[in-house]
This record gives sequence, structure tokens and C-alpha cells, in this order.
Amino acid sequence: MKIRNEVLHAANEFFYQQGFTKFDAPILTGSAPEGTTELFETDYFGKNAYLSQTGQLYGEAGAMALGKIYTLGPTFRAEKSKTRRHLTEFWQLEPEMAWWHQDQSLELQEQMVAYLVQAVIDNCQPELKILDRDVDVLKKYTQLPYPRISYDDAIKLLQDNDFDVKWGIDFGSPEETFLANHFDKPVFVMNYPKDIKAFYMQPHPTRDDLVVCADLLAPEGYGEIIGGSERSADYDYILGRLKETGQDLSNYEWYLDLLRYGAVPHSGFGMGLERFLTWITLQDHLREVIPFPRMLNRLNP
Repeated sequence: MKIRNEVLHAANEFFYQQGFTKFDAPILTGSAPEGTTELFETDYFGKNAYLSQTGQLYGEAGAMALGKIYTLGPTFRAEKSKTRRHLTEFWQLEPEMAWWHQDQSLELQEQMVAYLVQAVIDNCQPELKILDRDVDVLKKYTQLPYPRISYDDAIKLLQDNDFDVKWGIDFGSPEETFLANHFDKPVFVMNYPKDIKAFYMQPHPTRDDLVVCADLLAPEGYGEIIGGSERSADYDYILGRLKETGQDLSNYEWYLDLLRYGAVPHSGFGMGLERFLTWITLQDHLREVIPFPRMLNRLNP
């Protein structure tokens, strides 16, 4: 808990120093930023409501008003997954920045990760010793910049190393582990295929089949810890993507109005707190870094 509290404190301190406003997004929502198949549904006075899988869409609205904001709170994913990288309830840190493009967002992400790692090194030495966490290894992750590789090049690298992967797939744990360990530092994998990413991502300027996004993969076998993108501010494009993905447009009228009347170029990302902590503390499962983990078969206590 000491390391968890230190990371939470350092995150708030980092964004305060960067001039961000803390912004609270609702937990009960009427829309699904990333698809309804991973949502917990509940009745809301006769209407369908969901436990939030992300505060992002509300964060985008906050960024339009306040410039740079971040949300930090619980989020929920109804994934029927038993892997060590998934919880059904977890905490997520989600900044959104008006007038920012992808390169600026990537710089902020790596600065944030380095800041959080350094805070743990500076303030949690006894805990790291108990966990047998090599501080010298952690120090490598405070050295910037982090390497970057395109999705196209990542596919080629995997194929050249005997992975049976084809262009257009989303990476699983083995692929992420290999890519991150290849660089021995956190690595950004950039510009994924449009068809495997969310509707709100900015289309690539020269490739119709890509979006402007990046996942940050942690080394030592821990995979994705951050997912982010430049967001599209084009009403017609977002409307088309919502239709393509089969969303109920009535749930997104407020978001579409934001694009009609108040959108600007903007970027953002999300970091799962437990994934970050599991990597930093070298734990085998996310359940080790949250007091009462919620998993597929665990609701009590």
C-alpha cells in the first residue's frame, strides 16, 4: 500500500506541476466509448446505464473548457478474462489535452512514467527491498526518451523472429512481451490499424488504414501499461465511425454536439494504475497491488 499511495500522490503532484486541472468524470454513464461488450449494465430509472469503462469522453469535454485536465478514479471492464493482466474493477489515470498533438502527448507520457518511477525509488526503498526489486533496473526506466516503433515495423520484427502474426491483428501477451524485451525499456508502438482501435482516434494523415495512436509497453513481461491517441475533432468522421461500429447514436448526441460546436485538436491517454504497479513491484498478478481485487470469480470480500 505504501508504494500504491506514493504513486497516487506523485501522479497528482506531477500533473499539478504541469498545470493540469483535476477533473472528475461520472462512474454511471449512458454511452460506451470502447464498445458495449465490456460494460457492466444497470437499470437507471428505466433507462440503460453502465459502469464507466473510461472517463475519456467526459475528459475531452473538460479539456475543451479547461485546456489540460486529468481524471483519476475507478473504471470497470466486464471482460471474461482470467489472465494476470486483467481486473474487472481498477483505477485509471486519464489526461486529456486541448491543442496537443501526438508527439506532445508521447513526451508527457514518458515524463510521467519516469517521474512516478523516480518517486518510488526516492520514497519506497524499504518496500522495494522487501520485494527484492532491483533499484538499478528501475533507474533505467527514468532515462528518457523511450524508443518508438511503428505497428508496421513491429509486425515485421515479430515475423522475423518466428511469430505467426499477420498485419491487422492486435497484439497479445507473447507479442507485447517480446517487443518490450527487445528494447529493454518501455517502448511506444505507434499507429495501429483503424479497424482494431476505438472510433474516436484521429485518422493517419497519409494512410487510410491507420490511426494516430500509441501503446506504451513495459519490459520484463508486463505488456501494455498506457494506451493513447490523438483524438479526431471531425464531426463527420466520428459520426461515420460510430455508424460503422454499430453504436446507438442517441447515446452520443452530447458528444457529437461537442464536435459540432466546441472541438479543437486534442490528445489523451489512459494508464491503468494496477498494471503500472504490478510492473514496478515485479508482481505476478494485478490482484497483488489492490486491497480487494475484483476478478471474474471474485466478488467477496
